[in-house]
Amino acid sequence: MRITCFIRYQIDPAQQEAFRAYAARWMRIIPRCGGDLLGYFLPYEGTNDIAWGLVGFESLAAYEAYRARLRDDPEGRENFAIAQHGRFILREERSFCEAVVPTTAETQA
Repeated sequence: MRITCFIRYQIDPAQQEAFRAYAARWMRIIPRCGGDLLGYFLPYEGTNDIAWGLVGFESLAAYEAYRARLRDDPEGRENFAIAQHGRFILREERSFCEAVVPTTAETQA
């Protein structure tokens, strides 16, 4: 089973550039720790305080192993500390989803 971790961030709109730099650093860290980074997304039009990060994993077990590696990664720990110190992330939520993939029977119908 392939899953995607959807991370929804409520950010301080006045610190969007700080969040952009934070997300850019994850682009090096996440793949090194075992995640398949699908992307980070900043608000462009409409709601100005919601951003997303999407990271793929083979399973929840793979996600848990990734989280352990992330805690041990010096650059990962530093990025978490930058976010805490900068206070540009006001709230963070994670949801895990799987893609809807048609079965063979459904594709032949």
